[in-house]
Amino acid sequence: MSEPRTIEIEYDDNSVRHFLLASVVWGAVGLLVGITIAAQLAFHELNFGLPWLTFGRLRPLHTNAVIFAFVGNMIFAGIYYSTQRLLKTRMASDALSKLHFWGWQLIIVCAALTLPLGITQSKEYAELEWPIDLLVVVVWVIFAANFFWTLAKRREKQLYVAIWFYIATIVTVAVLYIVNNLALPVFTGVKSYSAYAGVQDALVQWWYGHNAVAFFLTTPVLGIMYYFLPKAAERPVYSYRLSIVHFWGLVFIYIWAGPHHLLFTALPDWAQSMGMIFSVMLWAPSWGGMLNGLLTLRGAWHKLRTDPVIKFLIAGVTFYGMATFEGPLLSIKSVSALGHYTDWIIGHVHSGALGWNGFMAAGMFYWLVPRLWGKPLHSKSAADYHFWIGTFGILFYAISMWISGITQGLMWRAETAEGALLYPNFVETLIAIRPMYIMRLVGGSMYFVGFLMMIWNITMTIRGSQKVTARVKVLDVVPQAVVPWGRILADRSIALALAAVAVAVLYLAAEIELAVALLAVGGALTVFIWATWARGDDSHSRFPLHAVLEGRPLIFTVLVVIGILIGGIVELVPTLMVDKAVPMTGAIATPYKPLELHGRDIYVREGCYVCHSQMIRPFRSEVVRYGPVSEAGEFIYDHPFQWGSKRTGPDLHRIGGKYPNLWHYNHMKDPRSTSPGSNMPTYAWMEDSEVDFEDTVLKMKAMKTLGVPYTAEQVSRGAEDAKAMAQAIADDLKQNGGVEVNPNSELVALIAYLQRLGKHPPMETADNKAAQVTPTQTGDGALAMTGDNCGKDGDACSNR
Repeated sequence: MSEPRTIEIEYDDNSVRHFLLASVVWGAVGLLVGITIAAQLAFHELNFGLPWLTFGRLRPLHTNAVIFAFVGNMIFAGIYYSTQRLLKTRMASDALSKLHFWGWQLIIVCAALTLPLGITQSKEYAELEWPIDLLVVVVWVIFAANFFWTLAKRREKQLYVAIWFYIATIVTVAVLYIVNNLALPVFTGVKSYSAYAGVQDALVQWWYGHNAVAFFLTTPVLGIMYYFLPKAAERPVYSYRLSIVHFWGLVFIYIWAGPHHLLFTALPDWAQSMGMIFSVMLWAPSWGGMLNGLLTLRGAWHKLRTDPVIKFLIAGVTFYGMATFEGPLLSIKSVSALGHYTDWIIGHVHSGALGWNGFMAAGMFYWLVPRLWGKPLHSKSAADYHFWIGTFGILFYAISMWISGITQGLMWRAETAEGALLYPNFVETLIAIRPMYIMRLVGGSMYFVGFLMMIWNITMTIRGSQKVTARVKVLDVVPQAVVPWGRILADRSIALALAAVAVAVLYLAAEIELAVALLAVGGALTVFIWATWARGDDSHSRFPLHAVLEGRPLIFTVLVVIGILIGGIVELVPTLMVDKAVPMTGAIATPYKPLELHGRDIYVREGCYVCHSQMIRPFRSEVVRYGPVSEAGEFIYDHPFQWGSKRTGPDLHRIGGKYPNLWHYNHMKDPRSTSPGSNMPTYAWMEDSEVDFEDTVLKMKAMKTLGVPYTAEQVSRGAEDAKAMAQAIADDLKQNGGVEVNPNSELVALIAYLQRLGKHPPMETADNKAAQVTPTQTGDGALAMTGDNCGKDGDACSNR
């Protein structure tokens, strides 16, 4: 056999340069929008009374710009650079690399154009409408094809740990994005309705939302950490075995944790508890990864004093550890009861995004730019200033939001000795935390200044430089598999994984109660079998399993897919398929009337869900403030759900009928006229915008396709019914307030939707005799339940 020949490879670093520069540009845009909306929370006048500049429309633009434009381009730059060097081959296709780059920028531009126009699905981190979703899928497939094709033509047998995380990112994001974005297009402009409704939609969304953070903002950046941190420190990764535990622990456990975003909601209790348990379990692999990163610097800690790259990377890993401590902490039910819907969550998210993602990006950029352009970094001192300004900016931001969030949580639940709310007016809380919003604005601005310093430093480094073409000599060999498929599948660890899949499948075939018991028994048996094998020797294997898997990318990828699907199947399918998961208790929900449906679409368009929840939790304080606890059956026709994740304003689930139409009219025209101290934008322009009633039939047909029980007659007369209801509201405004309003205005439609919330009249086609909860007025005008079990000595209600 002839000796393998040596060949010269020229890496494709042009793609790396393009993604890096795009990340820097979009990062500045995303941060600038973030500062704008932070300023709007402190100074409502900065909404300028313009539809496309309101907080509700700009906040999704900010999150998408930071997540997918800034961090997205950053991870693609890191993946393209490190993958080629770890596999000792050029990316498989220059054409696919170019399509990936320009396709991704097109997606970002489409998002930047559509979100301020109110074209949105209203699902957090998944707001983009269906045509853009299709483009995302196409571009992601192009990226995946290029990556796995490169894996197939690699000249390095073993897959380094960074490649493991890239594989997990690609396959998991594909599964998450497709499942969560299933929707029915409504050809009335760019509009769609989620394929899921209510409880099911909430579970699928936060299964996606939490794991978008996990597999888009975390796993690829961990891969980048495992490559660039050892390079910068000139030290090997501290522990190979810890890398294995870190990777497989994260891949398997993370996918289960999504329901912790829905604690104390109408989601079934078993799913909430499962989300909490797996969230707490995440402490182990997450901190294992953090320690692996920090300990890699053993013997090189002196570089922290002189090397800004090390400063940023180590600080980024430290923020990763802090964020992954705080996340599981917030998933504990007693802590979530205080922190959920408050600014504490905002502080947690931003300490991770700015500290972990932002600092890892800066460290990677400062390391890459001199190597890609063949010129030393223009100013190390400027990079040091960037580090300290950014660090103090994050601290100002996070601490202000921690204080603000805990203040909100305590004020919302505070009661007098007699059991009444101590702060019955929601705006009292908003006024109390306004200084924290100003402090948050200062912290965000400091971080932005540091980012601008990095842009200047990179620009000066690139100016007058020459692009470097990286060429290396490698052995032209194709790695050969040594261990056959059969022996790998027979290994005890693989057998246990397959057994877990079998348990998951059996779990789906049973009633929920029996299924949970089956899962527990199966888990116990699995642990027993593993422990039994662990006491024996490894003679049955005779090969290091993980080392073999690292040489078999296809098997490795299949096992990753199995790992993520187990949790997804166990959590999602029962809630989606079992009718009992969404009980029809209390007042049975009825479909929205045509005008209410139009108003709901306007509510979604304006991003009202980013400031208002529609989910009253089983706490006495919430029942007294808002009204009866929200029930799962009330949301069965909500495509998409609107539970929200933040209360800048009060919960709206029982707002229907609480105030007259005139109050809502005045509130939308000038929120301060009805709620002094409010920071809500004005929506006076809605009075001049008209509803297109010709779309009514198409919207109702789409809802009917999704299972909403509209009759053919209701659909055919939808436009007429909508106009009649609009005229009735306009007449009421004129009679009771002397207000002349165009009945076709969007403001009238929105009032119709708000007046519907929490009110469920009997269905026209059924004899609904369900017991109704009797509302009474509390001292602050909020609805409370008579005869409930919400004693003042306890925090949680048992009326569910």
